[in-house]
Amino acid sequence: MELKIQNLSKTYSNGVQALNNISLTIPQGMFGLLGPNGAGKSTLMRTIATLQDADKGSISLDGINVLENKQAVRERLGYLPQDFGLYPRINAEVMLDHISQMKGVGKKSERKELVASLLQKVNLFQHRKKGLGTYSGGMRQRFGIAQALVGNPSLIIVDEPTAGLDPSERNRFYNLLSEIGENTIVILSTHIVEDVSTLCSQMAIICGGELMMEGKPHDGIASLEGKIYAKAIQKEELDSYKQDLQVISTKLVEGELNLRIESDTNPGNGFEPVPADLEDVYFSHISKKVDPITL
Repeated sequence: MELKIQNLSKTYSNGVQALNNISLTIPQGMFGLLGPNGAGKSTLMRTIATLQDADKGSISLDGINVLENKQAVRERLGYLPQDFGLYPRINAEVMLDHISQMKGVGKKSERKELVASLLQKVNLFQHRKKGLGTYSGGMRQRFGIAQALVGNPSLIIVDEPTAGLDPSERNRFYNLLSEIGENTIVILSTHIVEDVSTLCSQMAIICGGELMMEGKPHDGIASLEGKIYAKAIQKEELDSYKQDLQVISTKLVEGELNLRIESDTNPGNGFEPVPADLEDVYFSHISKKVDPITL
């Protein structure tokens, strides 16, 4: 089972090119799509989810033409968008029952069993009678996954799912997504590098609507080994370092700026070699399109 995207492009009426000739092959399992805000991730997700059309290119899901056979894809799709609206006064049980009806589960007894099973899966069964408006951010996201799982989809898309979650809720969400990804294609679209490093065996980075990298996270890290150097500087020195070196990230710690650069050779001048990580991979690739320090 795989999702194949070929030469996909999309330009909006205001002239913004959101996608520029994107080609990706996404296998079964957890696939991370990394990029800064405005990179084109949500446009790509909405196009795969049949919510908007592309200008050119193709998408296929196990032989189904996604752009032409939208209803066939929707029957196999679960989608948790970035802005997931809920009816605040309706409880989880009633809402999932309604969604199940919309997805073709006709028998009331089947829906009751399905709803109970899904709420157990996302650890919300004990809260099934509470209005959705009373749910915390993490509970809302877990309910979002429950509704995405209705119909036993073969493709699940989650767009920025952990933004705003506290560490404990994020861990619960990680565990839930990992379990789902064992038998399904799950596309995790995010700008949070930790989400991808924790969950995904395959990934891609897009920026400015273009594909910057595709592959395994550990291969991306291996490609930068021996090329990352770090040094603590004063904030006012940053611009001078940016003129001469490829600065990929900064972090302010106790008044000093921890600078990380990418270089094929040791730049000296107090820089020390450090192990590469996935954040370095991300910033290295997007720095080819934007200044990561100003994001």
